[in-house]
Amino acid sequence: MAKEKQLQHLQHIEDKLRRLIQRHTEVQQRLMRTQEQLKQLEGLVEEKDEQIKNFQNQENIAKIVDTIAGNTANSTELKLKLNEYIREIDKCIAYLQD
Repeated sequence: MAKEKQLQHLQHIEDKLRRLIQRHTEVQQRLMRTQEQLKQLEGLVEEKDEQIKNFQNQENIAKIVDTIAGNTANSTELKLKLNEYIREIDKCIAYLQD
């Protein structure tokens, strides 16, 4: 009878160990998924930071154009031309980043 009790106890320990191993595997898989999500989010943050920098540069250039152009008749034409250059430069930067 003592041997039967020991076998039951051993079976109970084995069951707990199996559950623990299964739980460990699940946690490891969840950790890997979370790390992948983190990498994706970090990439997205970098992309958004770059977009913010580009917008800030465009805003600064627009302020410079306003200052240079003042009240001259060609200010609209100058703004349009500079905006065209800015878009072209942004395309080049995006191309180089790929």
